[in-house]
Amino acid sequence: MKYFTKDFIKFLKELAANNDRDWFNANKNRFVDSVQDPFRVFVEDMLTKMSKSNPALEHVQAKDCVFRIYRDTRFSKDKTPYKTHMAALISPGGRKDKTHPGMYIQLSAEDARMYSGAHMLDKDQLQAIREAIANDLKGFSKAISNKKFVATFGKVLGDKNKRLSSPFAELADQQPLLYNKSFYYFKKWPPSQILKESFSKDLIDAYKSAQPVNDFLFKALS
Repeated sequence: MKYFTKDFIKFLKELAANNDRDWFNANKNRFVDSVQDPFRVFVEDMLTKMSKSNPALEHVQAKDCVFRIYRDTRFSKDKTPYKTHMAALISPGGRKDKTHPGMYIQLSAEDARMYSGAHMLDKDQLQAIREAIANDLKGFSKAISNKKFVATFGKVLGDKNKRLSSPFAELADQQPLLYNKSFYYFKKWPPSQILKESFSKDLIDAYKSAQPVNDFLFKALS
């Protein structure tokens, strides 16, 4: 199914060049018709498809997953009022659940991106993942070196601690990802991919490629 027209990309491109309230308000109906409503339909269908293999998503709705286009400028030097992309986090906890491995989708005029992994971990959650890695170095190494995962995402990314406490410090030579404070990975497509009928399948196929790593992280966090 094709969800988006060329105006989806065109609107976001023009918004980037005219990021002010006057322009947005003058194009508000266009935003609703070409961007907001199609994106919500797209996310609802993604939820339906993904819930077949993940029952925890059965009662999640698009409104729980979709991020607002309005930026929070209170603590930012950048006072432009709007984001120049549409985004959603498909997870059992919706957009508020950034910890457990879900599917974060971000669509802009520049590219389409899909992220997964464990992000914004608290102290106990990070400790749990590090313990899981330390207790199963071989299993974690096998997951992150899975051929489909590497071909799709390349490698695990994330900010790192400069120092580690024992016993993680001793094991970090064998597995440097123990230094990570978060564990995420992403795939990027050209914006033209957004307009293709295969786009939802592309995202789901990519997400399935992350299953070995996501399963490891989910088990650690559980």
